Amino acid sequence: MSIEVKPDGSVLAVAPIDAPEHEIRWKVEKSGAWILRQQRELAQLPPPLPERQYVSGESWRYLGRQHRLRVIIGTQEGVRVTRGELLVTAKTPERAENVLNSWFRNRAQSLLAERMSVCLERASHYGIEHSGDFALRQMRTQWGSCTKVGKLNFNPRLVQAPKECIDYVILHELCHLREFNHSAAYYRLLGRVLPDWKKRRERLNRLVELPQ
Repeated sequence: MSIEVKPDGSVLAVAPIDAPEHEIRWKVEKSGAWILRQQRELAQLPPPLPERQYVSGESWRYLGRQHRLRVIIGTQEGVRVTRGELLVTAKTPERAENVLNSWFRNRAQSLLAERMSVCLERASHYGIEHSGDFALRQMRTQWGSCTKVGKLNFNPRLVQAPKECIDYVILHELCHLREFNHSAAYYRLLGRVLPDWKKRRERLNRLVELPQ
């Protein structure tokens, strides 16, 4: 059986069809403290912002800094960062979205690999070991995830956040290798690994919105 707290605060419990109702109720009640904690964290997130546009004049972040988007029509598609602007060259205006998202993904792959190395060094002092392998996955409600077998996934939009916030997300997921939940023991571990994790999380949520 699994329990999930959705972005709107509602709780979804998934159980085998033959599971007794009293067992389902017991597990949900046993997880009450964790559910309330997740609901409080979700309530602190800022409301979703209007969807970003892929047109000249729109504002996009890269590594925490605001950049003005400028779309240029040309045959050599690509993105260049210069003087507070993201210069997107696309063959047609409609191609700007694909060009920018592809560039964000490529930068995320490179940057996350760099920060993963730094975070693994820090985590190793607390008995956390990992190969450093990860995958990029577009997620609507998460910056990262960790499976029970230790597979790490990260949202490519993380490249829009400052490096200190990227490190927070990586270390948050690495700590799940030791504590695969959001229990009190997990947060004690995260607090030892990254004492200022709350400030970093608040800054991440304030600066960068998850894609809608």
